[in-house]
Amino acid sequence: MCCVALLVALSPQRCLAGQAAADDAYASDRMLGRGINVLGYDPIWQSPEKARFKAEYFGVIRAGGFDSLRVNLYPFAHMGGAPDYPLDPSWWRTADWIVSQALAARLSVILDLHEYGKLGVDPQTNRAKFLAFWSQVAPHYRDAPPRVMFEILNEPNNALTPALWNQYLADALAVIRASNPTRAVVIGPAFYNSVKHLDELALPEQDRRLIVTVHYYLPMAFTHQGASWTKTRYPLGTYWEGTPADRAGVESDLAKVQAWSEAHQRPIFLGEFGAYDKGDMASRARYTDCVARTAEKFGWSWAYWQFDADFLAFDVANGAWVPEIHGALIPGAGPRPQGAN
Repeated sequence: MCCVALLVALSPQRCLAGQAAADDAYASDRMLGRGINVLGYDPIWQSPEKARFKAEYFGVIRAGGFDSLRVNLYPFAHMGGAPDYPLDPSWWRTADWIVSQALAARLSVILDLHEYGKLGVDPQTNRAKFLAFWSQVAPHYRDAPPRVMFEILNEPNNALTPALWNQYLADALAVIRASNPTRAVVIGPAFYNSVKHLDELALPEQDRRLIVTVHYYLPMAFTHQGASWTKTRYPLGTYWEGTPADRAGVESDLAKVQAWSEAHQRPIFLGEFGAYDKGDMASRARYTDCVARTAEKFGWSWAYWQFDADFLAFDVANGAWVPEIHGALIPGAGPRPQGAN
């Protein structure tokens, strides 16, 4: 598209360079493949000796059929004061351990800034800390292999409006590009990375090493039934039968994202999806299978929410995958859900 639409404005050399960068973004997206979200709520960040996530889990995840980890980072509590907001040495030790262990297990890594709550409530106050995080993390990992990628912010929301988020992402991207000019960076739209707000995302057109992320939890009445943290409380007892109408709803929602992807020539990473573990297991497995297979049909990478804790795919207490969810995510890894694709 670059070479067709901008033939007059660009030299052939610049056109080819732009296409190569776009190809690199798609190649980076393929490195992510089938992924899983990890370590967001783990005590490891406060007390490594109390960690739920053990060193052997990197290999377990790889052997379980996954290609990547989306590491959910809450660093603000581990940063010093203004103006530099330095990250604690203990935080760096844990982060470096995670990255090195993941790479040794042949897993790609997304370092995902997950401070969406604080930035959503008060983006102006937290802007300096947000940029200070990337001004430290980006140069620290400048020599890491391409399998290490950055996600600027999980689920911008509320006071971090689409217009303001477009400014913030541009500022953070400039900080990252100062030390990582070619690294793949993951960015999603406001309104919690909603598929319905993708058209409001404004990316720098010249930067073709970007992967666009969306999250998918529709219908919320099914995926978040029994959840205590949602504004609307959804009662238990909602099922997802995988009827033609159920599947058509998923297909329609994700097809709109695919149309945007093709129009803008940006690869897609489905960064979160799943159904809360208070729901019916058979329904959860059918839904998980449908979303994962639909994303794969469009050629997207994805990361399930999440490894342990709520929505869990792995039962830490028993040291084993939840077979229905694991089988829905990785065909052939466990019992296939009834009525699966």
